[in-house]
Formats: sequence, structure tokens, C-alpha cells
Amino acid sequence: MSVNLARTAEGWWVQAPAGLVRLDLPAGATGELLADRIALDRAIRSALAAAPAGARPAEALGLLSPVTAPTRVVAQMVNYRSHAVDSGMDPDRVPPAFFRKTSHSITGPTGDIVRPAGVDFLDYEVELGLVIGRDLPVGATVTDENLSRYVAGLVVTNDVSARQIQLTRTQFYEAKSYPTFTPVGPWLTLPDADDLNRLDTLRLTLAVNGEIRQDSAVADMIVRPARALTLLSRFQPLAAGDLLLTGTPGGTALSAPPKVMEKFAALLPPATKWRLFFRRQAGNPRYLHDGDVITARIATDDHALDLGAQRNRVIGKPS
Repeated sequence: MSVNLARTAEGWWVQAPAGLVRLDLPAGATGELLADRIALDRAIRSALAAAPAGARPAEALGLLSPVTAPTRVVAQMVNYRSHAVDSGMDPDRVPPAFFRKTSHSITGPTGDIVRPAGVDFLDYEVELGLVIGRDLPVGATVTDENLSRYVAGLVVTNDVSARQIQLTRTQFYEAKSYPTFTPVGPWLTLPDADDLNRLDTLRLTLAVNGEIRQDSAVADMIVRPARALTLLSRFQPLAAGDLLLTGTPGGTALSAPPKVMEKFAALLPPATKWRLFFRRQAGNPRYLHDGDVITARIATDDHALDLGAQRNRVIGKPS
């Protein structure tokens, strides 16, 4: 059975039926918390035994990201079949690919998303985040059977993207790494092996101002978590507290143009091609604007495994 943890400036908390109960542990980093599971499990049992006496409503606490910086933040590209179709790609021919984000891009589940000056095509991507619980060395082989050995936590994440930077400069790192571009939380969900076996039934949903934009199950994923970690470990070691974003479903603001337009654009100089592309994108109302509220949730339909919901507002960068 899964357990939900939360983090505030005061320290770590565990979710009980009556509310959040403080753990008798230092307010340390996520990696430190997960590295000593014996102490963590002991603190969870003690806190739950004391509930509801010490319980407080989550709304009364300033929840922070349950993944602390500095940390490695790695993300998978085009890893849902529906997203591949939206991107004009054949889902059966999409090669596995990864990119990095800065840990400075992490913000909490209710933090504002700050749109940088000059970024007019801001996009959203709800993603299931895997939080590593122990060293994953280069050359490791991860299977469905030993996945729980390496994955200690699950989190809701949003891979916010500045599309014109990503596309015109082929620059994923900058486009996805501005401060606040990775909302994480509210919970650090500690799953057991049975929970990890039912990841396919998790549903990812994202709404903008109450309008559902993304709604898909993890079953739509192309490269599964165990396989993704094995491929990543060919060149990238991971440690406790590191975060892997596992891709987003279809429904983002950005989608591929019709094939006939792609063929026409291929004949144009790059500057002209992108000018025409973004002129057309300017009429797309799905991109994020200042004041928009993004709500992202990941849970099974029966809520037996529930990673919670984050709610973030887009604001312009103060001048």
C-alpha cells in the first residue's frame, strides 16, 4: 500500500486520514530521506500511530516540491503514442531519447510558473515522475521485477516548455529549464511492489482554467519505466533523490502541421519557415497566457494509488 509524504520549510510530513502529520526527521534533502529507509519507515509508523492528534490540513501548510534541489532531472522525449501522433511521428518508430533539465527549474505544487519576457508560446506537459531511491550505476539492468529496488517514489510533474526556443534553436535544455518550469508534487508517493505493477492504470490529466487538455493512462507509454532506466544507465548514473520525467500524453498546445505544409516548409529557408510557423501558431489559443491556472493530477481511477493534484498559475516575469 502506498504512503504519501509532503515537504514544507519545517520538514517532512505523512498523509493520514485526518490530515498531514509531521515526521520526526530532519528537514533534509529528498535523497537523504530515501537513503535511510529504515529510519524513514520507523518515523512514518510513529507519526501514523500518533494521528489524528498532530494532524494538520494540507491547505494550512505551505507545501514545497517533495524533490529537493540540487538533483539530476532527466526527461524522456515523445514517450506516449498519442504524443507521437500529435508530433507527426509513427509511434512504432520513435527512438528512445532523453534530455536534461536544471534542478533550478523545480517549483512546488502551488508555486507560480513565471513566463520569461519574450516567451510567447508557453506549453504544458503533465508527466509521471520517478524518484530514485538508491544508486543506479552505469550498466545497470532494471526489470519489472526489480523496479522497486531503484524507484522509491512517484510524483506529479509538469514539463513546462518555451516552444520557440525549443524549436528554432533545437535547444531543449534552455527551453525547459527556466526557473519554475518543473512543478513537482504535492506528494512524494512511496509505492510498494504491487503499486509499481499497476502503473499502467495511472491516469494523467491536465486542465487549463478547468478545460481538460490532456487525459491518458500510463498504458499509452512507449518505453516503460524499467526499460527507460536500463537505457539511461548506459551513460547516466543516478542516485537517491534524482528525478526521471517519463514523457507526456497527447494534447499539448504544440502539434505537428499537416503533411502538405511540412513538405512546403522544407523548401523554405529556416528563418522563413519558422517565421511562418509561429505566425500560424499565434492563432492557437491553447498556449498558456498570464493568469492561466494549470491543474495536473495523476491517480488510478479508483484512487487507490493517488499522487495528488498540483495547481499552478502562470504569471509574467516582473520587470
